[in-house]
Amino acid sequence: MLASQSPRRSEILRQAGLEFTVRVAEVDERVLPGESPAGYVTRLAAAKAYAVESADGETVLGADTTVVIDGEILGKPLDAADARRMLARLAGRRHEVLTGVCLRRGGLATCDYVTTGVVFAALSDAEIDGYVASGEPMDKAGAYAIQGLASKFVERIEGDYFNVMGLPVALVYRRLQESLR
Repeated sequence: MLASQSPRRSEILRQAGLEFTVRVAEVDERVLPGESPAGYVTRLAAAKAYAVESADGETVLGADTTVVIDGEILGKPLDAADARRMLARLAGRRHEVLTGVCLRRGGLATCDYVTTGVVFAALSDAEIDGYVASGEPMDKAGAYAIQGLASKFVERIEGDYFNVMGLPVALVYRRLQESLR
């Protein structure tokens, strides 16, 4: 079961041929004082995995993704101005995308995270404004979707593409296989 309303996570699992149901987990996504990016995404993934009811023997997947630049966690933008601010920070620079995953079966859980480096091209104000006007950045960590219109801004990635989309599916698959042994 997927404890997430993210359509991107559902799409990734479907494309990988993994069967699942969705139950939305509502958790407070505020960053705690002094919390590291890895601690943040791992904590939220676990909170989501534990926030939904599950049947005996059912595995629950919780996940959370964030963007980090210069140590600052960039969650989902609050508004268009916040999206512009985030994109201007990312423009012409390398940042990291972290996704925490937590697989829970009963009271036992395995939690981990993946980090992927992403390098953005330099962006003009007009490019940023055009992208923000599309509406795509508004519900995305770091104000962009690598698989969408922002794909043209990405010069390269260092690591797992699917992690940047929102779910490191290879890690999830390996952990699922390990839990079945």
